[in-house]
Amino acid sequence: MAAQTFDQRQNTLGEGPLWHPLRQQLFWFDIPNCKLRSQKDGQALEWAFDEIVTAAGWLDETKLVIASESQIFTYDLETNAQTHLVDLEKDVPSRRSNDGRIDPWGGFWIGTMSKTDPTQEKGGIYRFYQGELRLLVPDVAIPNSICFAHDRSCAYYTDTPTHLVWKQMLDAEGWPLGEPIVHVDLRKKKLNPDGALVDQNGHIWIALWGASCIVEYNEQGYEVQRISVPAKQPTCPAFGGPDFTDLYLTSALENLNPPSAQDGQVFCLKNVVKGQAEYAVSLD
Repeated sequence: MAAQTFDQRQNTLGEGPLWHPLRQQLFWFDIPNCKLRSQKDGQALEWAFDEIVTAAGWLDETKLVIASESQIFTYDLETNAQTHLVDLEKDVPSRRSNDGRIDPWGGFWIGTMSKTDPTQEKGGIYRFYQGELRLLVPDVAIPNSICFAHDRSCAYYTDTPTHLVWKQMLDAEGWPLGEPIVHVDLRKKKLNPDGALVDQNGHIWIALWGASCIVEYNEQGYEVQRISVPAKQPTCPAFGGPDFTDLYLTSALENLNPPSAQDGQVFCLKNVVKGQAEYAVSLD
């Protein structure tokens, strides 16, 4: 099973891939360059913003809900109209948003982190749900791997430098229930979990930053399979295609000297496993 290049553009820090199920179209971000990117029928598309943008969910056929370094807002792909929804650590200009995903209730989970030194300044993981922004996990250096079991039982997340992926049980409205437990422990191998998502079998797929691969772990947290990709720093996966059996994967070239010709590209693995459409954002 080989990863094929989906988009040849090299992203400094490609992140936040989102397959829009109504548009049948992949979107992703190049974080340091403040860009949203896409490709449709072989045509490269791009939208520029005046601050960092990192993650998104879909609201309807033309509107996304986007997390930036200072807010969460709606964005119309056809008209470029923006509507502010809520401030996101706007009073802390040294931090920005990072990894995020929509939960089965339509809540937007989004992490924040330092722009310069995550070891000295930590952010957190928030949930924006029906107009309310609530801090769920404080003191997180580099929030990643945010994803959800499709039976609504739990969420997953990591603080990448800890090499631990956590499992957090959820209540009937999608809020944390009890204390999280370790789901995947990568400390012995010092592997760095980045973005993740859950397939229809309940297995979690985690991009391993710096290890040129994406790995499938079962519901007990054990490795099932490891798939190599032609980029040293894969960042985040997304299921897409008409039947959600294509696995898209963003990557980054930052801090690679020199990067290869494929570092920073977006890749696609065909017919890997069946996934599921991303959930729509619920605003009310």
